[in-house]
Amino acid sequence: MNDIALLDATAQADLVRRKQVKPIELVDAAIERIERLNPALNAVITPMYDEARKAASGPLPDGPFTGVPFLLKDLGAEYAGVRMAEGSSFLSDYVSDHDSELVARYKRAGLIILGKTNAPEFGLLPTTEPRLFGPTQNPWDTARTPGGSSGGSAAAVAAGIVPMAHGGDGGGSIRIPASCCGLFGLKPTRARNPLGPEVGDLLNGLVVEHALTRSVRDSAALLDATSGPDLGDPYWAPPPERPFLKEVGADPGKLRIAFTTQTLTGTPLHPDCVAAVKDAAALCADLGHDVVEASLTIPPEQLTQAVISVIAGSGAAATIDGWARRLGRTPAPEHFEPFTWGLYQLGRLQKASDYVLGIQDLHRLSRDIARFFVDHDVWLTPTLGEPPLPLGSFDTPENPLLGFLRAVPFIPFTPICNVTGQPAISLPLYWNDDGLPIGAHFVGRFGDEATLFRLAAQLEQARPWADRRPPVSATAVSA
Repeated sequence: MNDIALLDATAQADLVRRKQVKPIELVDAAIERIERLNPALNAVITPMYDEARKAASGPLPDGPFTGVPFLLKDLGAEYAGVRMAEGSSFLSDYVSDHDSELVARYKRAGLIILGKTNAPEFGLLPTTEPRLFGPTQNPWDTARTPGGSSGGSAAAVAAGIVPMAHGGDGGGSIRIPASCCGLFGLKPTRARNPLGPEVGDLLNGLVVEHALTRSVRDSAALLDATSGPDLGDPYWAPPPERPFLKEVGADPGKLRIAFTTQTLTGTPLHPDCVAAVKDAAALCADLGHDVVEASLTIPPEQLTQAVISVIAGSGAAATIDGWARRLGRTPAPEHFEPFTWGLYQLGRLQKASDYVLGIQDLHRLSRDIARFFVDHDVWLTPTLGEPPLPLGSFDTPENPLLGFLRAVPFIPFTPICNVTGQPAISLPLYWNDDGLPIGAHFVGRFGDEATLFRLAAQLEQARPWADRRPPVSATAVSA
């Protein structure tokens, strides 16, 4: 079963389809891997073994991933009868009474959910170190962060516990851990996947959900299974011309790719991240694409201020007040981490007009950014400004809010795509001298995941990463 653990979800589903392996065998093997590897990773914080074994032993839907083990990030994804804490003591005893629409679609795709993965409190930091559950370790170096906020999912997939796992992305939270853990991570176009039934829109469309995978084709096939509007959604993404899976292996043509090694604020990038993006640009040029150096020209201070206003302030306040309303509880400082409580207080000081004006600013900046993509098919940047940071890097006890400022040089590019709603991917094309993965970040036009899937599959074939294994993994073989 360790050999099977090396396969992607598509290949595992094919074994089930051809009756070469039973779903219960895949589930039991994945549970064994959780029990063996999780003490070193702390990736899975809510096991769902009984539910998984019951599902695997009964009739399953005939979907693209029938019988394949899967994990849910413990943030946003509700599963009836199972705790959802979102990394917060305020929710530590909350049990969902319904499935999220996305979870229902995962089930219809045939996936078997084994448990929930660790996330920072309400997903507010780009690392996974909640006080409630403790830090998740990166399987490439357990002293370093796996990224966040989908760090538990990323660590589990990178270690080979499951072939793919759910994640959400409100400022890079799929792409950040994909870079830190050497995975493929797609942030879909705004409203490509549903967020209901609790919400139709999160932070004016900044938040989207999808997954972290080891292969490009798994991400495409999963998006085919889950995308499309839900009843009552306020808006939805442009429908694709054909299934995303058909884009994998299709000729991308000669793309106009712009790359940059300069941040909008002028903050210097780590040399490893510069090397990674230059290496990716050279590979794209070798594959026949038209590659030029170019960057966005937008006022960074306006972008930063609007994002802080909408995400850090209003977002944290609305999240906590929303849960307080649902649970009938009064928030108090002892229920939250100091960083979260500080953002909550900041958000409650803001006026409604601050939020509306922040959204208007983001919309105006989105139009400016869209003009850049008139002349370029894809924009290439480093996923992160630095390699995976040591655990504890965002701890700032002297002033908890300084942790948010520490995130700025770490994630100089990923939030831009949440602002504009554009699809973006992180590809594991480069490892530094310390053996750490450094992601390359490709941004496509709004609604155009197809181009990204075609390009990603071409790069995956030219520079395969599937045979790389971290020191903490199902096979315990280092890259």
